[in-house]
Amino acid sequence: QVQLVESGGGLVQAGGSLRLSCANSGRTFISAAMGWFRQAPGKEREIVAAISRNSESTYYADSVKGRFTISRDNAKNTVYLQMNSLKPEDTAVYYCAAGTTRQSTNYAPRSRYEYPYWGQGTQVTVSA
Repeated sequence: QVQLVESGGGLVQAGGSLRLSCANSGRTFISAAMGWFRQAPGKEREIVAAISRNSESTYYADSVKGRFTISRDNAKNTVYLQMNSLKPEDTAVYYCAAGTTRQSTNYAPRSRYEYPYWGQGTQVTVSA
């Protein structure tokens, strides 16, 4: 069973930083592309960043380019999202997601429909 657990969310002032972590703590480790998504109240869930299985490919939403960095440590079964220069509009529940082993090693999926495994989410609130 694949189990993804996010941590690191919280309340931060605008301009501040947070680092989110997503650990695969289930019995089955999924060696796959990983993504971070977010969903604000009343809005659709949207991609924030994605990283391929071999870390060679990454994708960032335009709204976070230059401020957020996705990375992974396969030895620790963990993916990270470093968030700097946070803005109030970054406020949302952040979810990590895992792709499948059928996806190419250097592919970083952008669509939520390409991710069958999801964590429960962690709240990020940025105050003005």
